[in-house]
Order: sequence, then structure tokens, then C-alpha cells
Amino acid sequence: MNPNSEVIIMLCSHLLSGTDCKPYTSSEWSKLADTLLRAKLEPKALPDLSDSEFLDLKIGKDEIQRIRQLLRRGANLTFELEKYNTMGIYVVTRADAAYPKMLKHRLGKSCPPLFYYAGNLSLAGTKTIGFVGSRGADENDQHFTEKIVYTVNKLGYSTVSGGAKGIDTIAGEASLKNGCVYVAYLADSMVKRIRNSNTIKAIQNGRVLLMSAVSPDTVFTAATAMMRNRYIYAQSSATVVVHSDYKKGGTWTGAADCLKHDICPEFCWDNKNYRGNQELIKLGAIPITEDWDGGVSKIPEKQEEAVQLSLFD
Repeated sequence: MNPNSEVIIMLCSHLLSGTDCKPYTSSEWSKLADTLLRAKLEPKALPDLSDSEFLDLKIGKDEIQRIRQLLRRGANLTFELEKYNTMGIYVVTRADAAYPKMLKHRLGKSCPPLFYYAGNLSLAGTKTIGFVGSRGADENDQHFTEKIVYTVNKLGYSTVSGGAKGIDTIAGEASLKNGCVYVAYLADSMVKRIRNSNTIKAIQNGRVLLMSAVSPDTVFTAATAMMRNRYIYAQSSATVVVHSDYKKGGTWTGAADCLKHDICPEFCWDNKNYRGNQELIKLGAIPITEDWDGGVSKIPEKQEEAVQLSLFD
């Protein structure tokens, strides 16, 4: 692990964090990274800075104390990370070249300072189509999802989803069945996921990548689910909404957010019985049926341009 990554982990990881000293959020880290960049410093310089040097950077005394306290976690964090490494869970930071480039391109400084992952990290660089929808998927939802996954897999796209029950799982399993790969951004415990024998086998075969911006043992919360929805859209060449409620639930919120911020092209099943789907189409989602040919609209040039970030930003 490179020295910059080590410092980012100490400052931003929620492993072993207490209520007395909270790790840096994505926005807080970006602000600190900007400060370091302007001073032509890298994160690895932080442990050796004196109080006066911190003050020269316009970093206040309370913030200096916070940084020093978080940096003192180094040895204990190393031990904790080694424990997860034995389970097959690793960490990648914004200081690593292997960090998902599409997220940096699409989300810029709002992308997480680090991800925990299990599986083949290079899969984050494959062409993917996102699939989102209800956890309570019925047979019609399943049939539509499997048909569209087959279509996009034939065109060379893998799938990406949130790994939840329902549409997420159906899409992932269909992609694997079709001989393709699957990327999942999780909002809950990665440790529990990698105990599943089918998941273990797929990871060992290099066909599944699990990613999470939250600690590997975390429990599900609505807040983390909303946060990971953006990663799905940012990872995708395009995203397919299979089934959305109207103005409620994570699928609606994520799909509406994608349309508002133009994160990626968004396609939506033109099912007249799903009001949420129809309202998303009114907002700008592209309607499709199960006969869709998988043609993905060209991503706007502004989204293809790499955000000019430093290696650790």
C-alpha cells in the first residue's frame, strides 16, 4: 500500500472509529486534499507536519488535534485491515491508480475517499449497464430484467447494481448465467455477502466484484442505500429502471437524482401499470420495452471528460 493511501485510510476509514473523533467525510477529505494540493503537499506529509506548518495551511487547532488523533489509529487499523484481508476483503483509495475511474470522472470530488472491495477490482473498469428496481419483484419484473440483461450482455456490457434482493439480484445472477460479470455496490455487510458459497465461487472465478464505501460489517441504513445509488449510476454506461414506486423509495430517489444531475443515460420500462415508471419517463427517462435492442445513447461529452483531480484527490 502506498503512503498516501495509508494516510487516507487513517483519516477516512470508519473502522475502529469512536464518537470522540469522527473520520473525514468525502466532502471534508476533498477540502483537505485541496488545501494540500495548493501547498504542493501529498497526504503522506501530514504525519510529519508541525503545529506551525498546519497553521500555515490555515488548518485550525481543533482540526489539527482531530487529524493527529485519527493518524494515531495507524497500527490498530493495520491489524484490523489484515483481519479483513484474510476474508478476501481489501481497500482501495483515491490515491490508488486502481480506484474506479468512471466514478472520478462522473462524481469528481464527491466520490468516496475509499472503497472496500472483494473480488477482481479490474471489473470496475469494464463496460456496465446498471439495473435498479423493487426488492419485491414479481414474475413479470423478473422476465423483463432477464430479457434486457441478455440483450446488453450480447452487446458486451456487464451489469452493475446494488446487490439487494429483487431486481438487483436477478440482474446479477442473469449476467453470470450468460457468462458475463457482475459488479455490486453494497449498502450493507460485505462480510455476510462473501459467506455465500455461490458468491465465493464467482469471486474466485474472477466474475464478481463487490464494492462498498461503508465498513465491511456495517448494517443496512436508508442513508447508505441512497449514497450507493449514485455509485451505480456513475459506474454505468446507462442504467435501466425496471420498477419504481412513485416519489418514494430508493429506486425513485436514485432515478430522479440521475435525471436531475444527468449522471448517465437512463432507460425505464414503459410499463403502464407502474406509475413511478411513467412519471420517470415524464421527467426524461427513455422508455423501453422488452424488445429494446440495447442501443445506448451516446454519453454527453462533458461526462466523458476526466475531472482534473490530483492522484490523491
